[in-house]
Amino acid sequence: MNSINLNISFEQYSGIDELTEKDRTLCQQAEQALATSYSPYSKFRVGTAIRLASGEIVLGSNQENLAYPSGLCAERVALFAIGTKNPEAVIESMAITAQTDHFEILKPVTSCGGCLQVMIEFERKQQSPIEVIFYCLNGEILKVPSVKSLLPFAFAEDRLER
Repeated sequence: MNSINLNISFEQYSGIDELTEKDRTLCQQAEQALATSYSPYSKFRVGTAIRLASGEIVLGSNQENLAYPSGLCAERVALFAIGTKNPEAVIESMAITAQTDHFEILKPVTSCGGCLQVMIEFERKQQSPIEVIFYCLNGEILKVPSVKSLLPFAFAEDRLER
């Protein structure tokens, strides 16, 4: 038997003012994406902004449905839009934020497992890391250099590519 430890590295910021201008802009765009959230059931709005290598920023927001499994998270909305509109685009970074009127969110909200699997697929396809910024409005920010560190056991079966 082997015992293996997994460690991840990330940066922690106390607020948006500590970020570079480029990252601050991405977080502000994610915040703007909250306005397009369709979340009448949970009242939990999520917005994401994705910066492509071209400099273009693509926004996404969560889209709920009365039949809960039929909705989509903000990350997947934005990623699938990129895959449809510009499948060869290289993603540099993405910022994710959330907001609700029911309570104050005090810590950054992280992506669900389904979104992480989709994010890792884009990272794998482009063969370069995607930086992820989890942005808590008026609070702490976590910045991870690669999606792979968030889902080290992502489903990957190379034989399916044949």
